[in-house]
Amino acid sequence: MEITWWGHATCTVEDSGVRLLTDPVFARRLAHLRRRRGAPPPARAAVADAVLVSHLHADHLHLPSLARLAAGTKLLVPKGAVRAVPGLRRLARLDVVEVGPGDTEKVGPVTVRVVPALHDGRRMPVGPRRSPALGFVVSGRARTYFAGDTGLFDTMAEETGPLDVALLPVGGWGPGLGHHHLDPSRAAEALRRLAPASAVPVHYGTYWPIGMDAVRPHEFHSPGDEFVRKAAVSAPEVRVHLLDHGQSVRPEVHR
Repeated sequence: MEITWWGHATCTVEDSGVRLLTDPVFARRLAHLRRRRGAPPPARAAVADAVLVSHLHADHLHLPSLARLAAGTKLLVPKGAVRAVPGLRRLARLDVVEVGPGDTEKVGPVTVRVVPALHDGRRMPVGPRRSPALGFVVSGRARTYFAGDTGLFDTMAEETGPLDVALLPVGGWGPGLGHHHLDPSRAAEALRRLAPASAVPVHYGTYWPIGMDAVRPHEFHSPGDEFVRKAAVSAPEVRVHLLDHGQSVRPEVHR
């Protein structure tokens, strides 16, 4: 199996001949955010058998990026997404499936299990209709957890079960993170609880608000390295793969 990090929360997970894509955002600019590191992903990044969308925020459910997917691609979105984000109806050529915690979907020989996340999953800045934020556990040759955006919660490890790989957010796109996110310290604690064989930090060092390059720049540049340091203390048995944009790794598998 192989993981490729394209930047922010966008990853390709290849397992058992199946290509899964997480929270695809391929844009150079997203509203007030500018891509400051890593070129936008190449066309091959949009090739997937299924796409996993963790929640409705525009830096995770990005309609122009989803429009690049091939017809027939399975798109798993949180329950209520189609009603909350009318633009999804224009993507009728995709196989849009609304899911919630506890649901499972088969993608070829791979099983995708939906797990909860601790995050405000509604569409912003407007979006009175609630929609859950989700994580996903992909089970094929490996068991891979894509956390989406989440804070720490007591049942995290119970919800995911045993893992080989964890794709954990360790930062954000602007100065300051609330408790419904993971910063390097909270991500290291999540790693200790989850106890996978390997981890890949994501959701940092890609987008930053325009005109704010000098505002708390360490929160853009340092979360990956800081997570590596803190994980070495909290979960020394876990191998952390710190990837560059577009870089791939074949992580360890327990079984």
